[in-house]
Amino acid sequence: MTIPDKKIYPRTNDFETVYLKGVITNSNIIVGDYTMYNDFVSDPTKFEKNNVLYQYPINKDRLIIGKFCSIACGAKFLFTSANHTLKSISTYPFPIFFEKWNLGKEHVMSAWDNKGDIVIGNDVWIGYEAVILSGVHIGDGAIIGTRAVVTKDIPPYTVVGGIPAKEIKKRFDEETIYKLQQIQWWNWSFDKIQQFLPYIMNGEVDNLYLSIT
Repeated sequence: MTIPDKKIYPRTNDFETVYLKGVITNSNIIVGDYTMYNDFVSDPTKFEKNNVLYQYPINKDRLIIGKFCSIACGAKFLFTSANHTLKSISTYPFPIFFEKWNLGKEHVMSAWDNKGDIVIGNDVWIGYEAVILSGVHIGDGAIIGTRAVVTKDIPPYTVVGGIPAKEIKKRFDEETIYKLQQIQWWNWSFDKIQQFLPYIMNGEVDNLYLSIT
């Protein structure tokens, strides 16, 4: 499924909201269709620079965001290079300043602990100024509260908040979550989503489930 008109701005005369896929140039940032970012403080088209931090090419770590996600103003994604290694006695990143300390350039990456990719599922809502740390995986349909700091994986359809982020509640019961994971409506064609949109918007999971069984 692709955005039919390939718009950057989803709404007429709204230049604070963008489809992220249309503004990404970094090959290590992968964004699904219709995922949007809103920024009323800075230019939302500068998402790569302002919101994806410490993603240095030497690490080859990736930010992967699914389809139909909603990312609020100021949300940040902090990558491995923000993590000074805990293996050293000192917290100072000596390997970064290899020239000063006569260290080998090839050991630069030993200055931090590599936590890996950040992977965001589909239909995830990330609240205002939330922070997602490297290595975290967030399941489909999850909600990340305002200014939460996510340090660990979040299961699908789970609401979290706080510092560090902790589970507040499940959005649905286990049977409903199972059905939603089977449905995966975000992978449907544009026409099918439009056809079943009333069921999606009204929370009629059983009717959606019948469409795949």
